[in-house]
Amino acid sequence: MRTVRETETETVTGAEVEAGAARETVRGDGTVRGAETAAGAVGAAGQVGAAGAVSAAGPVGLISNAAGSPETLVPPAPGAERYPALDLANSAPALPGGQYLDFLGSPAAAGQWLADRGLAPADAGLRELCTSRLRGLREHVRALLGCHVDGLPAPADALAAVNDALTRAPSASLLHWDSARGLYRATSHPVTQIVDHALAALAADAADLLTGPDAERLTACGSPPCNRFLLRHGRRHWCSTRCGDRARAARAYARRTGNATPTPPPAGSRGR
Repeated sequence: MRTVRETETETVTGAEVEAGAARETVRGDGTVRGAETAAGAVGAAGQVGAAGAVSAAGPVGLISNAAGSPETLVPPAPGAERYPALDLANSAPALPGGQYLDFLGSPAAAGQWLADRGLAPADAGLRELCTSRLRGLREHVRALLGCHVDGLPAPADALAAVNDALTRAPSASLLHWDSARGLYRATSHPVTQIVDHALAALAADAADLLTGPDAERLTACGSPPCNRFLLRHGRRHWCSTRCGDRARAARAYARRTGNATPTPPPAGSRGR
């Protein structure tokens, strides 16, 4: 890793990360300002490439993701490929500089997210009400994951929301009859219950994660401002190489300047 000292700031050029080569600027307090990835470089004017655009003069916040796959900018965290509920909890990742992505930010984006994970047909045609329910479940799952990581009691409202989602869709194969097949059993899955079934599947997956053997591996990314969860492998506490590079850069800066390395906030207190 090569470091270049600049006036009142320090620029750290890291190794290649999942989305491409990253260039990050570390503030005097050890936090990171801005990042460039193959999905689009953030320049002095605040411009973001294919992933969307954020004006430097405007408020810092949501980066639209109209072009390309979300994973191009933020690859899935370890464990997300096995647990869709973990992927759901990480579907609004925070980025350096105060920006964040929301992969469920619109009905079209939420429908694509569900379809990509086999939880809904590609032409489901989600409406905003259904999308809002999906985002609501995300926040409750995040609350449960965060409290588990922090060793705190599970919030009652989050438990109620997950249990409600679990009971929305029937799991038993019901008895049916038609003239061609006669009597047969099948799980009811009408078009009007597509979202109910998706929410039930995600809630069940969250319950399996939190009560199964992988629960002890669950942790929060240790590289602020990242708000993602992951399944720890060995000593790794970062959700991506990019976050690991950022944490190492902050520690290196702290050692050189004598400043304390910023401590990540509790997992349950991190936004989105």
